[in-house]
Amino acid sequence: MEDATPSEDVPSEKSVTEIVEELESPDPIIEESVVEWLDSVDFHSTEDVPIPEGLVDQVIGQEDASVVIRKAAEQRRHMMMIGDPGTGKSMLARSMTELLPQDDLVDTLCYPNDDDDNEPRVRTVPAGRGDRLIKAQRELIRTQREKQQKQLLFGVAIVAFLFLVFAFKSGDFMTLFFGLLLLAFAYMFISNRMRSGDEGRLPKLLVKHQRDDEPPFVDATATLAGSLLGDVRHDPFQSGGMETPAHERVEAGAIHKANGGVLFIDEINLLRLEEQQALLTAMQERAFPISGRSERSSGALTKSEPVPCDFILVAAGNLDAIQGMHPALRSRIRGYGYEVFVNSDMSDTASNRRRLIRFIAQEVRRDIGSNREIPHFDKSAVGMILREAQRRSGRRGKLSLRLRELGGLVRISGDLAVEEGSELTSSRHVMAARRIAKPLEQQVADRMIERRQQYSLLVNKGQRVGRVNGLAVLGADSGLSDYSGIMLPVEALVTPSQASGGKVLATGGLSDIAKESVTNVSAVIKKLTGKNVSDFDIHIQFVDTHGVDGDSASITIATAIISALEEIPIRQDLAMTGSLSVRGEVLPVGGVTAKIEAAAKSGVKTVLIPKANAQDVLLDDEYIDEIEVIPVDTLDEVMQWALVMTDKKPGLVERLTKVIDILTPEIDLSGTPA
Repeated sequence: MEDATPSEDVPSEKSVTEIVEELESPDPIIEESVVEWLDSVDFHSTEDVPIPEGLVDQVIGQEDASVVIRKAAEQRRHMMMIGDPGTGKSMLARSMTELLPQDDLVDTLCYPNDDDDNEPRVRTVPAGRGDRLIKAQRELIRTQREKQQKQLLFGVAIVAFLFLVFAFKSGDFMTLFFGLLLLAFAYMFISNRMRSGDEGRLPKLLVKHQRDDEPPFVDATATLAGSLLGDVRHDPFQSGGMETPAHERVEAGAIHKANGGVLFIDEINLLRLEEQQALLTAMQERAFPISGRSERSSGALTKSEPVPCDFILVAAGNLDAIQGMHPALRSRIRGYGYEVFVNSDMSDTASNRRRLIRFIAQEVRRDIGSNREIPHFDKSAVGMILREAQRRSGRRGKLSLRLRELGGLVRISGDLAVEEGSELTSSRHVMAARRIAKPLEQQVADRMIERRQQYSLLVNKGQRVGRVNGLAVLGADSGLSDYSGIMLPVEALVTPSQASGGKVLATGGLSDIAKESVTNVSAVIKKLTGKNVSDFDIHIQFVDTHGVDGDSASITIATAIISALEEIPIRQDLAMTGSLSVRGEVLPVGGVTAKIEAAAKSGVKTVLIPKANAQDVLLDDEYIDEIEVIPVDTLDEVMQWALVMTDKKPGLVERLTKVIDILTPEIDLSGTPA
């Protein structure tokens, strides 16, 4: 039995060289099912799974990035991490603070400037001394103020005594009354002026630390310019002796709070170019003055001396983040740091499966002691999560690293267990969580299938000329790892062209890529069938569909057009998906599992998929016996399975076979074409 011992699951302190050697000799991919494999792993629940103390060791599946993180921390290099959301970028960035050399942190203070009130001075002191320094100065001011108050009170008493003597001698008590009243107001005014003047000389603590603090980690994602670069607060009393001293209105920004530590900015491309330029200046100079940057600030009237901001920048984002970055900022990171493309999946090996088990344990323990505490997961629940990680990867032999989404499934499953009062979360709770926590796209897809069945828009029986059940996914660009499948009826009508040169007309809210695929399909059909499509007007309709994207419907379109041209009916109990090359080869597409399950929900019995995608099919148990999946390599194979046997079919298939080259090696296919 595999023993999930601490020495196996909790990494010890290793050098970068040792980590690299482990990466170069990975474990073999496991062919046995999750259930069979879990039987060999010795644990009762995730409570038995040890968790490493180091944050960098808790990151799952990003071993390459962790190597770079260690080197960047050691050498104090900037980093840029690009990849899908929810893959651990922020966690990796946060772990840098644990790996940074233990340099002495400093407190930053802002002082009034006697030479120029609008240019406060900036000074640094060792961490923890800033508070003590201000307290000492405040105590000194208090002592001096008490002394001055006593002196003032003594002077007031003397003047009051003189007023009394004068009043008794002259008998003018009205003058005495008004004189004492005036004296009282004068005392209060002078006392307040002395107090405000003394407090106005105290420095302001901009950045505060303690001597034993770890290097700071500051998340500046989606911050405004003032929060990022510092700001000067607006003062409503700007004159008349009632204004707030300039140095007290200075506010430190994220770059200053990150001094000596890590500044993390996700979706770096959302910063304006001028803010990126200012960030670049701060990185280069390691100090940046604070001035008013918002509409409620004091504008450019107040500008401090440069404030220390020696930080490590960890910029993150998706692939499109690179396009919105300031070229000079990216050049700075490339020239003085590292760029990392984080993994979105990892190999389905024994060690990686154990890492995912550890991830579940980490998610459970993260909420222990809070009002969101959930029970640990038993083996059956762990198996369901591992299976879901396989499904969401979209590729056989891989496990998804979109752990934020998996973590959501973990927490919802735990919530259901809490509601039920169970001591452990079981597979039953995970299955229920999957049903109630569907992404919006899947909910929309399910309702579309239901509505189409209700109004007979889905045809899953019989045969028709020019009509094909295609398959697509909703939300392909939503950033989710869990695809939502939908059946996509496509109809084609071929009519003689009424003018020179036929037209191809497609309707259904197609994207530019989908329109290009329609044009390519027309060229393929001309080449493969030998018919001059310019003699015909071809009308293609995506029935009850809007927002069609990508080219995964290429073989669907080709089948519909060929059926309409040759007048050969198509099986309606069959659906298909796949891209089509100009040579007639069926190319792989994404989301095949979701598409097959959508076909099963729609009552279809057979699905054609690209042969290259055969290894990516991971159906739920409820669909395995409901549908037959047939991998195809070329368009002639598609015709062989999709077209109903007529006198014209053999000749058409034979012609296609002669002009199409087979690329993918043969695999064993079950069943016999019609």
